Amino acid sequence: MNVPNKITVSRILLIPLFLIIMLVPFDWGIMHLLGADLPVTHFVGALIFIFAASTDWVDGYYARKYNLVTNMGKFLDPLADKLLVSAALVVLVELGFAASWIVIAIISREFAVTGLRLLLVEGGEVVAANMLGKIKTWAQIVAISALLLHNIIFEMIGFPFADIALWVALIFTIWSGWDYFAKNMHVFKNSK
Repeated sequence: MNVPNKITVSRILLIPLFLIIMLVPFDWGIMHLLGADLPVTHFVGALIFIFAASTDWVDGYYARKYNLVTNMGKFLDPLADKLLVSAALVVLVELGFAASWIVIAIISREFAVTGLRLLLVEGGEVVAANMLGKIKTWAQIVAISALLLHNIIFEMIGFPFADIALWVALIFTIWSGWDYFAKNMHVFKNSK
């Protein structure tokens, strides 16, 4: 396994740590930071999430720079993103920070695209994420980070940035899913 794929696997391995910090009722106190009252566990969980999410950029950059792009990496990288984002979204529902229907819509799209990817692989095709998919992923990461951090900074001026960011993530999630299926409909035409 090459270095970019190891970085991707490390992103997956950070998910249980994130879940433990966010869901086990540790009482580490509350911090008052930039207009928001933030449980220390949420701050630490957000830092773990942000660090894990940033490894997406690191592994991709490293793979392209040193010509280490592999089919395994093309498959694992989006899977790691989906697992991390899905875990964080479920945590946000559990904490009451996100509407369950939005999370269901986002996770449903992720399952549908993953299923299509599996059909493509069966047909000998491995499709790397396109720019719209990358924008979707980063929109999700920004929204989740803002929600985990209790709308920090924006709370001072009463601007619901985190909520708006979640809506933007939902829009890009639906749009990129539609685009992915539209571009790969040949899988269904060839499977008759």
